[in-house]
Amino acid sequence: MADTIPSPPDPLSPTASLDDRENPYTVTQASRIYFLPNLMTAGNLFCGFVAVIRCIQANFEMKVAAETSMVAIGLYKQAIWLIFGAAAFDMLDGRLARMGGRESLFGAEFDSLADVVSFGIAPALLVFFLILSPTQGYPVFREIGWFFAFVYLLCAAIRLARFNVITNPLLFQDKKDSGRDFVGLPVPAAAVTVASLVLFLLNIAQNDKTLHRWALVLPVLMALIAILMVSTVRYPSGKKVDLQTKTRLTTFVPILIAVAGIVIFKEVGLLAVTLGYISFGLVRHIRRAMLRHAREADAHHSPKT
Repeated sequence: MADTIPSPPDPLSPTASLDDRENPYTVTQASRIYFLPNLMTAGNLFCGFVAVIRCIQANFEMKVAAETSMVAIGLYKQAIWLIFGAAAFDMLDGRLARMGGRESLFGAEFDSLADVVSFGIAPALLVFFLILSPTQGYPVFREIGWFFAFVYLLCAAIRLARFNVITNPLLFQDKKDSGRDFVGLPVPAAAVTVASLVLFLLNIAQNDKTLHRWALVLPVLMALIAILMVSTVRYPSGKKVDLQTKTRLTTFVPILIAVAGIVIFKEVGLLAVTLGYISFGLVRHIRRAMLRHAREADAHHSPKT
């Protein structure tokens, strides 16, 4: 009987060695710039850049007026809506890339650099200036406000770098990672949460002209969000949602109510939805940890046969 010829190793097999694996990217392919997805990323970066400028202008206006003036509040609100706009562009660039099959390593890196500006620096400056700006505020925050802002920015940058690493197509993906969840709070969601809270506080400030009492909430929230960004708490991604996606009535109705709440109540609705998203991931993570602990305890105390 003739000897059988061994088949070559499958480069896509999880057991294949690194040398046997096929590199799906060349330098040209990896650095290719696709027009529409990267145009959306450029829009994201533009919104973030202008949001930073509006924060600086608002802070200067508050120093000149020596109070929380209406002009400064208007500039801060412009910065907030620009952050929301950056989040919309960020959602579109990834969706357009996936729909057209035009994902590239360049696009992923460009997107992360834009996110650092729009969802890292802009929210950090927004909160930093609002902590320092109230003239009748708490002096301690003048000394440590920059630290909270930097920790938020640092965690956002780490979160983006980690995301690029664990989603690199040259790495073997764990089978348990379905791609439906983000590991850690997504940076756009973190920035939108901060922006929603600041928008809510600014509307309060328009009524009583003071902001320093409410500014105490901002460092605490930023610290919590920074921890969640670099944590292993999983959050739903929504990447699989498209025009062909089906859903249950029990899921569709709450989503419809949330959208209606945002349209009707605006600032309160935005804050409720963003805080609800953060709470959902935390509660689900705690419940899973408790169930896992209970199963391990049952297995440990169960009689061995």
